[in-house]
Amino acid sequence: MSDAGDEYSESLEAEFRKLEDALLSDAVRLLAPSEPIRLPADATVEQAVSQMVDNRRAAVVIVDNEGHLIGIFTERDVLTRVLRQRRDPERTRLADVMTPDPETLTADDRICYAVNRMYVGGHRSLPLVDGGQRPLGIVTVNDVTKWLAGIFPEAVLNLRPGDRLKRPLEVDSG
Repeated sequence: MSDAGDEYSESLEAEFRKLEDALLSDAVRLLAPSEPIRLPADATVEQAVSQMVDNRRAAVVIVDNEGHLIGIFTERDVLTRVLRQRRDPERTRLADVMTPDPETLTADDRICYAVNRMYVGGHRSLPLVDGGQRPLGIVTVNDVTKWLAGIFPEAVLNLRPGDRLKRPLEVDSG
């Protein structure tokens, strides 16, 4: 193998070690999850969707009168539990369409655990809670992606000649 090949292999190996170290040691708090939108269980789907759209969020958390997490309502729930079932968003209460007692993360959980929970459970958003089960944030796949881009800024943010971004200034919901 040439010196360039050896150098490339060593560089690649170093990058993988860097990722492994970060995954195993970095805590979820480094993902800087967004402040959650908290709604009561008797709020309507229309209210939740309005909040989600206005704040560019993929989910809202449902809390009881003491502020404890009792559920989560996501974009996927809008599609599968509201639209697909032909429910009226103005009349349907979140209690009827939320995911009760959702999987949660804490700020001290390792990022590898968050990735595992998202992958195994098929989640794109997970509530971040304190010791009293009060929502502190929502960890999203986007949060993990931003974290990865911070670890590998050259590989993720630099495009090779000929690569181009599709509509770079346009933000969609995909």
